[in-house]
Amino acid sequence: MEFSGGWDSKAVLVDGRWVERRPRRPSSAELLRREASLMPWLAPRLPLPVPVPEIIGADPLVVRHEFVPGEPLDESGEASASIGHRLGLFLRALHEAPADEAVRHGLQPAGEARREHGELIGRFRTEVVPLLPADRRPTASAFLETASDPPFDTVVHGDLGPEHVLADGGAPTGVIDFGDAHAGDRAIDLAWALNGTAPPFARAVAAAYGPSDGDRARALVWHRLGPWHEVLHGIDTGTPAYVRSGLDGVLDRLADGHPAA
Repeated sequence: MEFSGGWDSKAVLVDGRWVERRPRRPSSAELLRREASLMPWLAPRLPLPVPVPEIIGADPLVVRHEFVPGEPLDESGEASASIGHRLGLFLRALHEAPADEAVRHGLQPAGEARREHGELIGRFRTEVVPLLPADRRPTASAFLETASDPPFDTVVHGDLGPEHVLADGGAPTGVIDFGDAHAGDRAIDLAWALNGTAPPFARAVAAAYGPSDGDRARALVWHRLGPWHEVLHGIDTGTPAYVRSGLDGVLDRLADGHPAA
């Protein structure tokens, strides 16, 4: 059975037990290789199940891991506070993993992640800002300045949203898709959890995790930055629907300056 593997990989369920993943593009292959190197070291440190892929084919690249059961959380953010509490504990454990050791096991290092982030901010300025209404461009450009220099010192998932948190019967069953893991800003993993969910869920995450005021502020910046990536994905893949949806999200979140929970 084939199911969505995200923007970077295709995924197929084999024999009801194994998930086999292949890169959608040559540039995505390195993400899968790094995930296969990192996760056997990282998984035992985490309080929820995660995929632990192994490489079973090199050319073309194929990785396989045991199926993590459960359904993605509702995108409305109405998941229970108990799931939020467990997710907060999970993130705290993830972020306490030693970054230097994680890099030795395959995590994308800080210098590389910082360079890629700078390149993305540059593309946002040159490719996304011009697509916005003229009267919103100054605000958008000023916002990008606030997003240009986050810390890069923590093991992060890097793409945590409702589609990557699985649950069943009101309890979390796992966190998936670590292809974007890197040494980065812990607040990126709090962006959706604190700003894109219902207040009881967000409060439960915060109570279990214990974010600082700085973490909260940067999490809101990362949350507002999310749709900018969708615009670029639409541009890169020639998908106008992603561009339109992303631009709508950019404008909505620029206008939404609410604080984190």
